[in-house]
Amino acid sequence: MIKRILPALALVLGLVIAPILPTHVAQAQEQAQEQAQEQAQEQDQAAPADSIRPILSENAALIIESSRRTIQPAIDAIAASGLPQAPFVLVTWADRDMWQRKSDGLFFKAVKNAKQYDLIDFDTGEIVATVDKDAIDQLKPNSGIRAEIAVALVKFQLSDPDPAKRAEALDAIERNGEKSHLAPLRASIETEQDAALKARKQHLETLLTIRFDADTDTRIAAIEKVAGDTGVDVRATLNPLVATTLKAARTLPDAPNVAREIKPGFDLLSREDAYQLLVNEGLAPRLLNDRDLRDTLTANITDGAVGGVPVADLGTNAARNRAYDALVAAGQADAAATTDEIDEIIDDFTFYETYSEPNSEVTQAANAALHKSALKVGLMQFLDLSLDALSLGSIYFLAAIGLAITFGVMGVINMAHGEFIMMGAYTGYVVQLFIPNYTVSILVAIPLAFAVTFAAGVAMERLVIRWLYSRPLETLLATFGISIALQQLAKNIFGTQARPLTSPAWLDGGLVINDVVGISYIRIAIFVLALIFLCLFLFIMKKTRLGLETRAVTQNPKMAASMGINPEYVNMLTFGLGSGIAGIAGVAIGLYAKVTSELGQDYIVQSFMTVVVGGVGNIWGTLFGALMIGSLQKGIEWFNPSNTLAAQTYMIIFIIIFIQFRPRGIIALKGRAAGD
Repeated sequence: MIKRILPALALVLGLVIAPILPTHVAQAQEQAQEQAQEQAQEQDQAAPADSIRPILSENAALIIESSRRTIQPAIDAIAASGLPQAPFVLVTWADRDMWQRKSDGLFFKAVKNAKQYDLIDFDTGEIVATVDKDAIDQLKPNSGIRAEIAVALVKFQLSDPDPAKRAEALDAIERNGEKSHLAPLRASIETEQDAALKARKQHLETLLTIRFDADTDTRIAAIEKVAGDTGVDVRATLNPLVATTLKAARTLPDAPNVAREIKPGFDLLSREDAYQLLVNEGLAPRLLNDRDLRDTLTANITDGAVGGVPVADLGTNAARNRAYDALVAAGQADAAATTDEIDEIIDDFTFYETYSEPNSEVTQAANAALHKSALKVGLMQFLDLSLDALSLGSIYFLAAIGLAITFGVMGVINMAHGEFIMMGAYTGYVVQLFIPNYTVSILVAIPLAFAVTFAAGVAMERLVIRWLYSRPLETLLATFGISIALQQLAKNIFGTQARPLTSPAWLDGGLVINDVVGISYIRIAIFVLALIFLCLFLFIMKKTRLGLETRAVTQNPKMAASMGINPEYVNMLTFGLGSGIAGIAGVAIGLYAKVTSELGQDYIVQSFMTVVVGGVGNIWGTLFGALMIGSLQKGIEWFNPSNTLAAQTYMIIFIIIFIQFRPRGIIALKGRAAGD
């Protein structure tokens, strides 16, 4: 009997107690939460006056929600507290190291300690508890919130004792300056001890003043301060002030900062574009083209008529327009304007450009400052172009100087000269495989490249060229064949993939004068190398026996032979010398160009043009020819920067015209070199 009664009692008790238990559990949870909140409030009240804990508790809901749209008040409250703990809190929060304790809702920095976490108090920086991970929740701000935190941290970093932190703050302002940065930036300038950082702060303060200061006179003074500055950041700050927007109205308004009135059909504004502007701003109906008109009329044919106009009468524009207007009046088509009505509608409106900056005094000052900057930028661009031309000319000089001597003394058109440049570049690459120190490897590669290409030049002169003197066509064909053979040999040895010839670390970067003018250190080194070889060859040609014999053979080989000079020996040494110089040029060129088997082909045409324009066999002529061709190429590229092939084509045409008037070049030699 009892066994039957007990299950029934249990069922009754279950039915009675079940609805009550969740209520008691919920009430218990609510009481626990209320107790935790009361405990947290008591702790906040007991916290010292300089504690950041109450600020965190007041903004706990926003912090936990972690939404970029709502988080700004919480960040502002922490940043504006003025407490020294504020940067610590913000950095911890941004690094995702801030956790909330579940028991009381307080925030801490948590550091993992074995399987538990040490809780570090934001006020004291000390460990106050060690808990399991289940007792705390991690705050995970997204990238947007971290970006907002980074902006708030700037004001603290500007006065950080660490110069690196202050520099990071200035970098952040340069990337994304805001109005809120202006006041702390100004406050930090007087206390800045680092001269370079202070100059950066003053410059940034000027730029932020131009953008955000509320006082017109202060903004104008800041604009006048940077007038004529060629810096990109200055121009990027001023350009938005003079940016204009095209607008239309019935009459020209007085209130906006109007830049100028525009006449449709003139001032680079077509009447079609003007009408489309009216349509976009809702000032005119859309334009009805012939196709839309025809389709609309076709779709609304009823009983042989459209809008009361018989189909047979729709042969004229006037009839079609009348039918369409009837459809619009009946609500069967949208209002639209025909092409014939464009002019009439446009004439009812005034078109004008208005500045984005509403203050006319500011825009006037910005325009004046940009005008001064434009003049200096133009001058700096000319200087930068001149440096580029000088650099390119020095490269062409190095590539052509050996060819100039070879061609001038021997009259040999050496089509394999470019391959000697390629051999020099590969020599530098091989040296770097054995000598990892790039400075030492370059110092070793330069004389070794000279030796390798000198030997190759002597071998080619002894085996091929010496049998083809006074036979220029055969010489050209023979050297062209050697050129192809050397290219294929390089492909077989090194492959077709470009090989690196790494420059020393002290050649990395470049000399930057300002935001417009700059030149890489490698090009400066090539320019210096070109000057060294210019001086070296002038010394050889003017002060040595080899130079004397070379000049003698150049002017009159028969007379030189009668004076005891061996022309064949001089030719051999001269050809080897020219080839050796090509090898050194290859090392220099390989420092910034890709080293492949086709490297020499990129410079052989320019080398020959340099020699022909300058005057065969003359060092000064080669120098002037290289500078002329380098300047000409850079000048043409400046006018047409998107098409370098066209620039080279124009340059060749100019050279052809030049040699028609001066076939012996800028500085012509007498004797065999001049074709006598």
